[in-house]
This record gives sequence, C-alpha cells and structure tokens, in this order.
Amino acid sequence: MGSISRKDLKAALEVFAIFQWALSALLIVLFVAFFHLYLVVFTPYWQLTGLTIMWLIFDWKTPQRGGRRSDWVRGWWLWKQYRDYFPLKLVKTHELSPRHNYIIASHPHGLLAHNSFCHFATEASGFSRIFPGITPYMLTLGAFFWVPVLRDYVMACGACSVGQASIDYLLTGNGSGNALVVVVGGLAECPYARPGFSTLVLKKRKGFVRMALQHGVALVPTYSFGENEVYDQHIFTPGGWINRFQEWFQSLVHVYPCAFYGRGFTENSWGFLPYRRPITTIVGEPLPVPKIENPSRDVVDEYHARYIKALRKLFDEHKVQYGFPETQELTII
Repeated sequence: MGSISRKDLKAALEVFAIFQWALSALLIVLFVAFFHLYLVVFTPYWQLTGLTIMWLIFDWKTPQRGGRRSDWVRGWWLWKQYRDYFPLKLVKTHELSPRHNYIIASHPHGLLAHNSFCHFATEASGFSRIFPGITPYMLTLGAFFWVPVLRDYVMACGACSVGQASIDYLLTGNGSGNALVVVVGGLAECPYARPGFSTLVLKKRKGFVRMALQHGVALVPTYSFGENEVYDQHIFTPGGWINRFQEWFQSLVHVYPCAFYGRGFTENSWGFLPYRRPITTIVGEPLPVPKIENPSRDVVDEYHARYIKALRKLFDEHKVQYGFPETQELTII
C-alpha cells in the first residue's frame, strides 16, 4: 500500500506541475490587476501602485538586455515533475562550443510549446549538463513583460524579449556561449498541432535566418517528436460559421482559436490536460552562417533553404525511432 501511495502522490504532483504552469500567467495577471485596482479604489495606499509603475518604467529595458535569470527558479523541483509527466527528453547529436553564439530554432510549436519551456526555460532536462558552457535564452512575446510580477517570473526562467534590441544585445554585447531559442512557427502552427501531423509554418518565416546572417552565428535545428501528439482537436467543417469565426479571429489578433482537448485529472477522463505521451527533442548539427551585415534577399533565401534541408534531414533520420512511419514527410507551409 505504501508503494501505491507514493506512486499516486508522484502522479498527482506531475498533474499539478502541468496545471499550474498552464494557468500561472493568467492567475498572475488577474492577481496583479485586481490587487492594484483594490489599492487605488478601496484603500489610501494608491502610492504603492504609483511606485510599481515607476519601477516598471525604470526596469523596462531589462528584458532586452539579457533579462534577470535565476538558477534557483530554473532548478525548481516542480519542473522535474513537469518533465516526468510526459516524459520529456532532450537529445544531443552534436556539440555546441561555448566560444560561439547560436540561434536554436525550435519546431514544432504545438499548442503550448511544452518542449521549449521545459528544455530551455528550466533545467529539468539538464540543458547545462548536456551543453556545458551554453546559456539558453528563450525569446518570447514582449507582452509577457508588460505585467509586474509576471515579467519577473518569466525573466527568472531565462526568457527575454523577441525584439531586435534584445537579439542584438545577446548576440553582440553579452559575450559568447549564448543560445537564443526561437519557436519559429509560433501560434500559427496551433491548427496543425494534432496527432500524426508534422506540418511547420516556416516557408515565409525568414527573420531568424536574417538575424543569424547579420551576426554571423550558426543556426541549430531542433525537432520535438511527440509535441503534436499530446492534444486532440475538433476540426470544424471548412466554410462553416464556426470555421469562419476562427479565421476571422486569427486575422484580428493573429491567434487561431483551437477547439483542443486532452485528459482530465484522472487517467481516463476528458479535460484540458495534455495526454501522457513522450516528447523527445532532437538537437541537430549547427549550420554555419557567414556574417553579412546587410544580407540580400537572395542570400537570406539561400540560407533559409539550407536550413530547411538540414531540418528535413534531422526529421528523416529520427522519425521512425520516435513513432512516425518511414513514409511520413515534414510538410513546410
């Protein structure tokens, strides 16, 4: 009975780790908003809100200058439970030299980018042990840094703004051994985050290649087998009113509202937790890129094509081992 009890406790902790991560941003935003509204409307301590705004203005550029990472936060025991839920695994195929900087392109985004968060924003997968001397910086939307408390939480995990100023600083003004992690497809890949799919939004996503050329840093392809397997989606009839609403909403805010679902808090229930299916991220060979301050469109296109070729090779070499049939192809749209 003791053994069963420990197993159940372990499973509950893993579910909690996933649940809190998915809701933490929303809960922090709501808490901060209502807390300061309460201070201003119902108490005489509105000055605290003023001080918070002043600090936010003073600290505004920190996410563009390497952030404020915390090894303590990145090493939380909770993230190991998060890793074990699926489980998640990081596999190295080639060394990364601490004498150089890199841009790591993470594919696919999936629905909630579980692989990118676990591998690069925490130490649960042992990134620093697998790639000694390399410091990963997750590049994410600037909106995460607009809210007090949330911005500090995100920066503590090693995340920085995805803006030009942030990239320039990390690749030129912060020494060597930096690896900028970019989830290239972003939220545009959410409609394709379904079991059996290997579709990437990449054909017109060339900004990361241009950045690599401007700074002369190698591009590192990665592919996470299993990321698209952890949720199901209900696909509405093309041209129907719900489908038209999804497309309208996407055109408005660039986010596709997916009708996704997974499991509940118990093993065979329905809910919004991801399925317990393994996700393995393969880190490929760095693609050398020359330094060209103002690369032409043709040069960007050339190295973009080289990158796609390297990514396809990585996918084809490992797809059978991680659950895809030999005939499966990586689809680029």
